[in-house]
Amino acid sequence: MNSTPEELDELGELERLLPAGPVERGLPSGRHSHHKDVLMQLIDRDRARETNGVRALPVPRPRPRLLSRPALVAGAVAVALAAGLTVGVGSGRHDGGGTAARPGASGTGGSDSRSAVVTLDRIAAVALRTDVEAVGEDQFVYVRSRTAGNEGVFDGPVEPGKPQERQVWFSQQAGATIDVGLIREDGQDWPIEVGVVDGTDPKDAGIPAGIDRPTYAWLASLPTDPEALLKLLYTETPLDETRKDRGQAVFNEIGNLIREQIMPPATAAAFYRAAARIPGVTELPDAVDAAGRHGIAIAREDTADGTRTEWIFDRTTLGYLGERTVFSRDTERAEAGTVLFTSAVLERAVVGKRGLEPGERRRAGRS
Repeated sequence: MNSTPEELDELGELERLLPAGPVERGLPSGRHSHHKDVLMQLIDRDRARETNGVRALPVPRPRPRLLSRPALVAGAVAVALAAGLTVGVGSGRHDGGGTAARPGASGTGGSDSRSAVVTLDRIAAVALRTDVEAVGEDQFVYVRSRTAGNEGVFDGPVEPGKPQERQVWFSQQAGATIDVGLIREDGQDWPIEVGVVDGTDPKDAGIPAGIDRPTYAWLASLPTDPEALLKLLYTETPLDETRKDRGQAVFNEIGNLIREQIMPPATAAAFYRAAARIPGVTELPDAVDAAGRHGIAIAREDTADGTRTEWIFDRTTLGYLGERTVFSRDTERAEAGTVLFTSAVLERAVVGKRGLEPGERRRAGRS
């Protein structure tokens, strides 16, 4: 990636924001390269938002364009890199419009797309019948998963990493806050916090509940009509200059929202039925998550990147298992079939304290 003098100056400023020691402490070299990949993608995303005249908002979420990750402002990049935030959900706002496709609309128009519509409707029906414990403002959403991502150098050949356990705790506070939650990964605890630029009042840097920091209450406030929800997502989901496929951006956004959250059954059902209206969504008969569990997949191909993102569901219960992103064609970075990112959700729960695991009465904080 070639950088202009202005971009190099910006990168130099970001380097000065990074802590001198803790970033690499306890991280093997491969994991550090992975976190660098995340950091560079965050920078690119923030620039795209600024181009559209929108202030880049900090976000507790994951992945280099294809992997879930947090999009944070420059002041929080140090936290993102140190924590390796391949976390859950959120994105900045975008003023662009976008027309939601009709149910079953597809770029390919094949039977796989029609099958996806039927399957997503069945998944939505199951989600609607699922009992979910409401989450209070003073509680935390806890998710334990297994994940694996690229351990190779940034923008270079992909080196799939080994699966590792990951735990996250997300605050449900409705008001603006800089304390988003906690991530436990690489054998360490890292706070998920919004960076505060020098001279700025922390009260002005906090993020309220919303698409940038989804909470149970905020998710419950979303429209449950699939058409209305999809229209909202097309409006709220950012689209950088290198990605013209808004459908892919919205598909990824929904995937981020369902991966590491707990939401009301009606909201979950609406997300799945909204996804069925995105052009190009297909069904695959077999996919495997990071825990080795096989299931059916709802997928969409990102033709620009040569990758395919797959949401994996149990064939029998239609419960959500995990997600993976694989290369759908040979590229300079990897051969077709190479797994770029994979996850498997093992447990979701509501807990009363960050760092507290389900079933534990008390846990000493290690952060």
